[in-house]
Amino acid sequence: MNKLKLVIVDDSQQMKDLANKFLQSEQFEVVAQIGDGKLATQTILKTNPDVVILDLLLPNKDGFLVLEELKELNVKPKIVVCSALTNPNFVERALGLGANHFVQKPCEFEGLCHAVLDVCSNVFSISKHKTFSKNVDEKISNIFITVGIPAHIKGYQFLREAIKMTIEKPEIIGSITKKLYPNIAQKFLTSPSKVERAIRHAIEVAWNRGKIENINEVFGLPVYDANDKPTNGEFIALVADKMLVESGI
Repeated sequence: MNKLKLVIVDDSQQMKDLANKFLQSEQFEVVAQIGDGKLATQTILKTNPDVVILDLLLPNKDGFLVLEELKELNVKPKIVVCSALTNPNFVERALGLGANHFVQKPCEFEGLCHAVLDVCSNVFSISKHKTFSKNVDEKISNIFITVGIPAHIKGYQFLREAIKMTIEKPEIIGSITKKLYPNIAQKFLTSPSKVERAIRHAIEVAWNRGKIENINEVFGLPVYDANDKPTNGEFIALVADKMLVESGI
């Protein structure tokens, strides 16, 4: 299988060097490293990478302006924003401009690697009979933005992975503690109990933000009120069902 081609856009030479070393060891191909936002779009057009790892704080042109330029391209790479700007407004703005994933700095490179693989999952077969449609990841991200789940918390990644696994194998939701949590934990090098707690926290954050109308609008009917939070399994199943219907998987 061909290696995934990556471009790293970050003004920290140490970050670029460490990320490059780790990602190359994981069989990715880093085709360019850029420390200046002004050169980013030109280099991306020239190298045509599969994924761009993009910081938001860049000299001469910030990451938001780079995202705006990339949004205008006919052929756009997947974008993993890796930034210390974790205010929900910044995260939502980045995702709204086309970023596919948000990783908080300082980051573990294993997590960055998983994020790269995650945004590219739609180009691979996920079972013998099913594949993700091209925009499933984006639709899940849009749902999370709508209901108020911020991208920088751990539960965001775990919850998205749980939904994707449930899309692939709907029956796994019936074995949430025996199969779903352990499978996610194995992928992210953590424990099933931490996966469960992080997902529960992500759902609680959404409810505490009080976007109940947005939540009900996502599902097309008044499913919940402010005092009626879903269990992890209920929320995962609801979003997975919505994706299955909308994506024709």
